[in-house]
This record gives sequence, C-alpha cells and structure tokens, in this order.
Amino acid sequence: MAPAVGRTPYARRRRPRWLAVVFMLLLVVPVLEIAAIIAVGKVIGGWQTLLLLVLESLLGAWLVRREGSRAWAALTTALNTGRMPSRELADAALVLVGGTLLLTPGFITDIVGFFFILPLTRPLTRAWLEAVVARRLLGPLGEWPGTGRGDRPPRPRRPDVVEGEVVEGRVVDPDEP
Repeated sequence: MAPAVGRTPYARRRRPRWLAVVFMLLLVVPVLEIAAIIAVGKVIGGWQTLLLLVLESLLGAWLVRREGSRAWAALTTALNTGRMPSRELADAALVLVGGTLLLTPGFITDIVGFFFILPLTRPLTRAWLEAVVARRLLGPLGEWPGTGRGDRPPRPRRPDVVEGEVVEGRVVDPDEP
C-alpha cells in the first residue's frame, strides 16, 4: 500500500490534545473514585458508604430535575423575548454535565456535579466556563488569532486575490483583429 501524498511512510498522525486528556481522565478518575470509596468505607463502614452513595444519587436526581426545569424555563423565556440566551445556555449545559456526574457513582464526581448544579456555585462555574471558552476563541492575549487586535475577527483570505504590488495592464486577445 502506497503512502498518502506528501507523507512519508514513517510520518505519525497527530492526535488531538483533548483526546489524551479524556484518555487520562478515563484512567485516573475511576482509580480515584475507588480509592475514595474504600477510604470512606474504612471510616464509616461498608453499608453506610453504600447508603451514602445511594442518598447522594437520589439527592442529585431531585436537584437535576429541579434545576433542569428552571434552566429550561429561563432558556424558553429568553428565546421568547428575543434575547441572546448565552447565560441560559451555559446554565443548561452545566446542569446537564453536573447531572451526568451525579449519576456516576462516586464521591469525587458527586462533589464536582453538585458544584456544577447548585444555584450558589453555578455562577462561579459559569464564569470559569466563560473564561475557558474566551481563551479558546480569543487566545491567551484576548485577541482574535492572527490579527494582533482584540476588536474583530480576521478577514478570510481569498485565494483569487494576490496581495502585494499592483501592476497596471491590459488584456490582449491574440485572436481578436
């Protein structure tokens, strides 16, 4: 099988950085959760630990339902009034991610899930989320990438327009008399 055009047979395909992060989280988080469950079980006992995990899941399910309906109502109101629902969309996303974390058995994911869902801590999480998104979109200096300015996005480059020196001229058709 011949290598792809422009690639050597030994060229490696670069994987996205987020893929490595997700892979590490899938390895590290379960190990930390099991260690936390064992540590809590040693302190309060096995049945009490199991009961605590079930109670956390029930409380999380109730809280997700309540905060999810509030986020949905706020999103619907914003859309019906014609406002840009950026805050409401962020809240709905945080409730969704927090609910997923609360349904995952374990103490560490429950703590993070409650932090995403609770009305007292959600504004802090929303501000962190906005900062992450702004940094990804604008870059570390708060500028649109490639412009050196923070006021507008870069103009798209047109392949048919050559920038540089302009040469005046006239098109001559050799078939024309």
